[in-house]
Amino acid sequence: MGVGSETGRRTAAALGDAFDSECPGRAVLNHVCSRWGTLILLSLRERPARFYELRDTIGGISEKMLSQNLRTLTRDGLIRREVEPDTPPKVTYSLTELGRELATPLQGLLDWVGARTVDVVRAQRRHDRLHKPES
Repeated sequence: MGVGSETGRRTAAALGDAFDSECPGRAVLNHVCSRWGTLILLSLRERPARFYELRDTIGGISEKMLSQNLRTLTRDGLIRREVEPDTPPKVTYSLTELGRELATPLQGLLDWVGARTVDVVRAQRRHDRLHKPES
């Protein structure tokens, strides 16, 4: 009897525990917390955007990476992809309700990074001075 109930508890725990190696939440965490995932989600926070607008807003992202991340975040239910039948088709991306809910704490993270980057860079330089490799 213990085996069946333990398996059920372990599966339930794995679904909500990103520290568990089997938790599907780890994949979601990777999608959302990747550099590009975070920036894509936050760039859609204010308004929907077309592919080229996202590409131009997010400096340094290649079209391939943007396309891959948009597909992933759409599959995750965080982004909505709307195609207007036109020639050529117009594709617009926007946040779903789930994506909007997630964008709020992500904005807090980005705000913290903006406010604390100077402190982090200072700490990095201090660390590098103290731990300079012997030549």
